[in-house]
Parts: sequence; C-alpha cells; structure tokens
Amino acid sequence: MHCVDDDFSGFSILPPYNVINAQVLGQNANGKPQFLDKNAVILRYSAIPDANNSINSTSIDKTNFWDIDPIKNKSYAELLFGANLAKGQGIKNLYMPANAPSLANTTFAWSDHLGMFAAEGIPIFPIDDANNYNPYPVLRITAYDAQNPSLELAHTDIVVPVSDETTCSNCHATGKIAASIPGIPWSTQLNLEAQARTNVLLAHDFHEKTNLINQKPVLCAGCHYSPALDLAGNGQPTGDQIGHKWMSQVMHDYHANKMTDVDGKIIFDIPAPIAGLDPALHGVPPADQQACYQCHPGSETKCLRGAMTETVTCQNCHGGMAAVGGANALRSYGPIDQTNVASGQTRKAWTDEPRCQSCHTGDAVNHMTPAGAALASDGIRLIHAYDRNDLAASPFLASNKRFAENDNELFRFSKGHSGVACEGCHGSSHAIWPGDSAHPNDDIAPKDLQGHAGTISECTTCHKAGSLPLTLEGPHGMHNVGDSRWGQEHGHPSFYKNNPAECKACHGQDLRGSVLSRVAADRSWRTEWGTKSVKKGEPVGCYTCHNGPQGD
Repeated sequence: MHCVDDDFSGFSILPPYNVINAQVLGQNANGKPQFLDKNAVILRYSAIPDANNSINSTSIDKTNFWDIDPIKNKSYAELLFGANLAKGQGIKNLYMPANAPSLANTTFAWSDHLGMFAAEGIPIFPIDDANNYNPYPVLRITAYDAQNPSLELAHTDIVVPVSDETTCSNCHATGKIAASIPGIPWSTQLNLEAQARTNVLLAHDFHEKTNLINQKPVLCAGCHYSPALDLAGNGQPTGDQIGHKWMSQVMHDYHANKMTDVDGKIIFDIPAPIAGLDPALHGVPPADQQACYQCHPGSETKCLRGAMTETVTCQNCHGGMAAVGGANALRSYGPIDQTNVASGQTRKAWTDEPRCQSCHTGDAVNHMTPAGAALASDGIRLIHAYDRNDLAASPFLASNKRFAENDNELFRFSKGHSGVACEGCHGSSHAIWPGDSAHPNDDIAPKDLQGHAGTISECTTCHKAGSLPLTLEGPHGMHNVGDSRWGQEHGHPSFYKNNPAECKACHGQDLRGSVLSRVAADRSWRTEWGTKSVKKGEPVGCYTCHNGPQGD
C-alpha cells in the first residue's frame, strides 16, 4: 500500500505515486515456463470494476495536487516537486487510464535494475469514479505482443492499494495535545487535515525557530532526506538535506516518547503479545490503539493486512518507534548489506528492514529458537523478528536459508525458483496472501492465476500440466503441489526412502504433518486404498493416509 497526502496546500510527505512491478511468463513448446522481456511483450494497465462494481479510472478532481496556489499562482505539484504537470499527470509521466493522452502514459517501462517491468508513479487515489472511498482499487495488467501491439496475449487483475490516511489530526488538530500551547495562532481551517498540517508547521516553527508557515507548501523531504523520494536520484542527502536528520529518523525517534495516549486511549508501541488484552485479539491491540496506525494507514485502510495480522503488529517485525528511528546502534547482523558492516551502524531507512528469514528461520526440523524471541504456537516460526532485549530491533539472520531472501536484499527485491520474484508468489510485503474477508481485492490475483487464494503454490500456474516429473526442486524445496501421482504406489515412497530428512523438513519430525504441510485448497488423491480427501488448511503427513511412514 502506497500512501498519498490528502492535502498539498500545507506540506507534503508523499506525492501520488503507486508502483507496480511485473514479470511475464510464457510457455515454450514443451510447456516449460520462460520469462518474456520488453522485446517480446508490451505491458499496460487499465481500470476495471471490482466485485462491488467500484472502478477507479481517473485521478482528476480527487485531489488538490494539481490545483493552483492562490498566492504563488503555481500548482502545488510544481511548488513542491518542481514539476509543471498537466492535470492528471504523475511526476513520472504516467496517468490513470481515463486521463492518459496516449497509450504510452499507461505503459510499463523495462527496469534493467530489477530485471522486470515497472510502472512507477501511477497517480492513483483511494476514491473511485462514483466518489466512493475505496483504498483497494483494481487494475488490469495486460500483455501485448511486441511485434503486433494490438494483439492481447494475457492479463492479470491486481489490487493497487493506496491510502490518504497518513493523518496528523489525531494529535495536531487545534485543541489536541500537540496543538494547545498558548500564544500560538493555531489554525481554524474547516478541513481537519489541512488544519492539522498547518499546525504542524506552526509547531515546527515554534520548536525549531524556522519560518515554514510563510513558505507553504513545504516539501518535508526538501530538508529531511527520504529514500522513498530520493529527489536528486543519487541515494544520499544533497543541498538543504545535508546536516539534517533523515525523514524517518525525525518522524519516528522524535515522536517515540510522545505516543502514550490519544483521546484518553492508551497507545501501544510494543510488540504483541501484550499482557492484559482480550485473548480473543490474539495479543494484537485494536487498530486505533496501535502507535503506527496513528500516522500510517491505518485504523481504516490497513497498510498491514493479510496472512500474518492475526498474531503480529507492525512492531513485531520493525520494533518500536525509537528502533525504527535509529535511536540505537544495530547489532552486527542487523544491516541488510552484510558486506561491509560498520561498528555502531544505525538503521538506514527503507533499507534496513525486517527480513522474512527473521521469523521464518527454517523448517520443521532445523530452525532457530533464539533468546529474546518467542516461538509461535506451531513451534517453528518466531513471532518477533528480533531479540526483544535489543533496543535497535536488529532483524535475525537465519542459518537455514530455506525461507530467506537473497543475500543483502529485501524481500521486495528478491527472487527465487529460477528468477521468479518472491512477491510474485507471496504478494506484497504488508499484504501477504491469503488476504482476509474484509479485503477481497487482495486475493484477486492468486485466484485468477491458480484458482484459489493464498501463496502461488500450484505448479500448473506456470508449468504445463503433466510436464514436470515428480521432484523436490520446487520453491523452498517443495515437491509438486496437487499432483495426483504422489498418491500412487510409486509416487512418494521412493522419495522418502532416498531422503527422509527432506520429507520431515515440512511434514514434521514425526511425519504427522506441520504448519508447512497444510494444504492450500481442498484436495483428493487416488491411492491404492481408495480416494483420500483433505480440507483446506489441514496438515498432511504419513498418518493422513496410513499408519505412519512404514504402515499400510
């Protein structure tokens, strides 16, 4: 989920700027998948309605981003980002489909850095064309033949989540705790968020002796470097940014000791489980009491949603606000880039993020149980990505790399299984598949590709049915999923006899099944003892069909 300011007249943290990365796979004559690049296909996005008939095809009249400042007589887009844009034009020259002057303005570029297609800077807002609020709009990604650009080859529908719930009004609205110092002319604007943003500038001027209120609109990243914007494109602070703390540091570390209560409600900035909370909440505090959700999307739009959210909060992975703000030095294993780790290195925003391997530290036989972190109820995964005694929340590095990202890379830049992007099978970082019933648009892509929600695990999503031999060389060492041959007499027994450790890695040391061997959909197998059926979510082991690994 990308964030976007819902008002640009006071200051801006983030412009309208969603990003879609995509890979295109075709099949050769033998049914083997192969990547198709810019020489083979052209990729474009278009707007389609979701199941509730909500469609988002335009960005015009949904924001004041392109409006003219009445005093400076320039658009807010130009004043903030130096870009003289037409209405509807994003700062990377992409448009929403209904506003695009040409097909080029809805076409993916090829990224040599990523080795895939990228549509960077789509100016989408969480308002549909009927003026209804919908932070989970759907776009269709269509591949066309590069030699015959009117020939459609295939398409996939995806959610393109966006939120304007980066709110300051919980604390900075006039009269609230951060806008109550006597003698300051706090804003009386009727628009609550515009009012709060004006108050932020007034508070900044009061505490830091600046004059931002007379410089509106203000781009925060103009002084506080943000890798999310990287205005100069060189990966480091330049100009007025030099000598100032990074944006993430000033926002998180400064506010870390101020998130104690909002409107009389205790605000939690510690990882779950939290003593005293209703056990029905699984240790996760209500959204309006979580520190991150006071600013990030959010108590309504849910930046963090999907498979993990029943048991973890943002802090389970990232640590508290002081940790995110880099208030303490990371442990040696903390930085993402392990090639040149410096002593005392603090967290680098947008780079030193939690890792999948920090909780998914291995398999059912070989995994970590480090001090300072609790095992989940399955006895395999961790529910904290770091040692809770570590004030910097340095993410663990797993010794068993079965579920690890690429070395020195984040999950969103990692690839596995012959180059397939990790996000292509698992979903985006904060919305890992399967989604939940409150966010059905999240699951459109996996349902489209494999017929059911959840991680892309069906081999026939990419491989022609029947083209693969029985194998243990799938993603993360998996075998062919949903292949009826495993249930036959000469299917799995020989695999177990040749390498029992590989079977136990997912099916458990006792081979009774584990969280790693749960079926992703209802399945049935023909066996020599008849048909065996299991329901979605059931773990499969030797005892599912017969009396242990040697039984009949």
